[in-house]
Amino acid sequence: MNMSTVTIVCVALMGILLFLLGANVTRQRAITGKQGGNQLPTDPAAPLLIAVRAHGNAAEYIPTMIVLLLVCSALSTSWWVDALAVAALLVRAVHAAGMLTAKTLAAYGPLRALGATGTYVVGVALGVTAIATL
Repeated sequence: MNMSTVTIVCVALMGILLFLLGANVTRQRAITGKQGGNQLPTDPAAPLLIAVRAHGNAAEYIPTMIVLLLVCSALSTSWWVDALAVAALLVRAVHAAGMLTAKTLAAYGPLRALGATGTYVVGVALGVTAIATL
């Protein structure tokens, strides 16, 4: 397998994003704990719940996108794989930003919507690319 530098950097940055979102959960747990708050919040405006869901959502999609990028890179050296890698990184970063800047998870803001829609489009494109390059 000969992955391009662009794809490698995007995969690495998505991994870093996932770990940073996890570290943010730990940070929010510490803040909440110091304030005597609930460690299992259900309030959609609770900063800890927002952090947990931002990390959880990333953990649901980033690993699959990375695997599909690895498969596509193993099958093709096309510029298209690099474009999908950049798109995957962008939509996941936009989604995370949309989640983390929301005042509440009950509202669906434009960054979150763009990131979610982009995730579905890029994910499907990665799957189709993997099959088409066989």
